[in-house]
Amino acid sequence: MRFFPVYAPKLIVKHARIFVSGVIWVKDLGRLEFDKGRFLLPRQSLPRVKQAIIELNQLIERQHNEAKMV
Repeated sequence: MRFFPVYAPKLIVKHARIFVSGVIWVKDLGRLEFDKGRFLLPRQSLPRVKQAIIELNQLIERQHNEAKMV
């Protein structure tokens, strides 16, 4: 488990892409799980957590598409 003291989307995405599956903890968001390089949306979560997970997954998808183009 990796601890992020601040919400830094690019660093979080980099960690998820390197380790592919696992758990991270982000201050003010809590525990986030990822599998196969994508963050999993919990059944019940706060709106800000849900929005952060959507943002992280979009960033992962954007980076994946950019890698395909090159």
